[in-house]
Amino acid sequence: MQKIANDIKESRFKQVYLLYGEEDYLRKQYKDRLTRALADPEDTMNYHYFEGKDISPEKLIDLAETMPFMAQRRLIVVENSGFFKSAQDKLADYLKELPETTTILFVEEQVDKRGRLYKACKDTGYAAEFSVQNEETLKRWILGMIQKEGKQITQRALDEFLDRTGTDMANISSELEKLFCYTLGKDDIASADVDAVCIRQINNRIFDMIEKVAAGQQKAALDLYYDLIALREPPMRILFLISRQFNLLYQTKKLRKGGCDNKAIGSKLSLAPFIASKYMAQAAKFSEEELRRALEECVTAEESVKTGKMADMLAVELLIVSLSSHS
Repeated sequence: MQKIANDIKESRFKQVYLLYGEEDYLRKQYKDRLTRALADPEDTMNYHYFEGKDISPEKLIDLAETMPFMAQRRLIVVENSGFFKSAQDKLADYLKELPETTTILFVEEQVDKRGRLYKACKDTGYAAEFSVQNEETLKRWILGMIQKEGKQITQRALDEFLDRTGTDMANISSELEKLFCYTLGKDDIASADVDAVCIRQINNRIFDMIEKVAAGQQKAALDLYYDLIALREPPMRILFLISRQFNLLYQTKKLRKGGCDNKAIGSKLSLAPFIASKYMAQAAKFSEEELRRALEECVTAEESVKTGKMADMLAVELLIVSLSSHS
């Protein structure tokens, strides 16, 4: 990221940039910064944007070969193409012959680092990975924005805020804006302010639900389920998230058994280390057999809905009853 910032500051650009990784907010921020530095998005003669899986590599190559019109360079932005998860040998070879008047900016969530196109981007330009940020980095970023507003926040309120928002930086930014509006005229942000305006993300609600299941608190687990239904969350999405949660807990359990710490588990499961530590604590409340059985019951519930044997809302309700009865 610092490399890109320096390129922009010095106006010395690579011909190829690849921005990739799970952190959407950072990817977008740097895509926008590079785009503004390299071209005028309103200049339709020299700025071209492509998105989606139906992009033709041949069309990109033809466009790249075209001289810019009354401008220093032609910028081609390619987003979510899927090129980096499939064989794109022709495009990979072409990057080595890219005219000096053309810059290509690739923006992808996932890439195969073994692929020729990824290697070509690294060899001829610069590849930047934007991964989920750790707790310390997120807290520094949050505190920086709070200080810019001339406010302060207690450590307890900051921990509560991050617990509610999760690690998604776009969501953090959105929730901070709400918090700033709510505390207008106040210098200090307290836990009560966070509690009043910040929405607890569905993944956190599912985490809480599994906590109640682990404790055998059936009514509390069902209450959380009914709350999600009242918020118009589809039962099958809730089922998917419950299944995903138990799968992560099962993998965490096995990795912990193999001697991995929270940092290693977080890396293997694509979780921030402080989130991984929460999963480790929750996984400890279940045996490996209980987690395996929970996953099997999730699959059975899904099959019951898909085969028409049971309505989706009832299937998830009975799943929660069954899981909390085992605990």
